[in-house]
Amino acid sequence: MAARRRPSHKPARLHQVRIIGGDWRRRQIPVPDGQGLRPTGDRIRETLLNWLAPRLPGARCLDLYAGTGVLGLEALSRGAAHCRFVESDPAVAEALRTQLGRLDATDRADIITGLAPQVLTRCGGDYDIVFLDPPFGSSLLQPSLAAIAPRLRPGHRVYTECGKTDVADFPAGWVVLKDGLAGQVRYHLLEYQPTTDSSKETP
Repeated sequence: MAARRRPSHKPARLHQVRIIGGDWRRRQIPVPDGQGLRPTGDRIRETLLNWLAPRLPGARCLDLYAGTGVLGLEALSRGAAHCRFVESDPAVAEALRTQLGRLDATDRADIITGLAPQVLTRCGGDYDIVFLDPPFGSSLLQPSLAAIAPRLRPGHRVYTECGKTDVADFPAGWVVLKDGLAGQVRYHLLEYQPTTDSSKETP
């Protein structure tokens, strides 16, 4: 997900995260602090989107734990054909819907409100790029990867995040193509290769 919830004892206030590339570069996305959202940082997003740059134009994307939706919005900003956002909190989903309207992007995106990975039965398939960032320590990564595996197009890429101290234990068939560490976040770019060995390749 582009943002995850954390405990907060501060009064509710608005802060913003900016889109860092593409047609919407420098556009600000409001983030309600009271919701406890922490968007994926600029440094990680820049690295990820550089990895994905050749694959973004025309891509079909899924932002499975969307939060603010900034990862999916970055993909749309850089030419993705469509992004489906999944968000469990109705208020956060509505804020994302409003933001899509402000960006005049409602024809290139839709939002499903519900708990992932259960709602994947409503998400269709044939995705080129999936952003899969469940809350740290939630044990949702493995079942989410298992659920999306049959919904991926050839040549797909799946991005995941976890906490620095979390064990990134990927199910059989998932190959780590790229990875990195920034602060307390460990991130990976994956491909599902059920009939091949686990040798790495350049995405």
